[in-house]
Amino acid sequence: MKKKSLKGTDHKELKAMLDDKSKLLAEFRSGINVGKNKNVKEGRGLRKDIARILTELNTKTV
Repeated sequence: MKKKSLKGTDHKELKAMLDDKSKLLAEFRSGINVGKNKNVKEGRGLRKDIARILTELNTKTV
């Protein structure tokens, strides 16, 4: 996910994307504990996506 792709989205869509990414991160973390996930770098990408979404939400509210 690129920052440019988030520019045109509205507040509700960003909130929905944030919820989806947060759920994916929670599932990823629980999968790591069980040993289900092989790609451990996926969590880093999810955290960065969440940070980008939060940044865009904060700039839209100000």
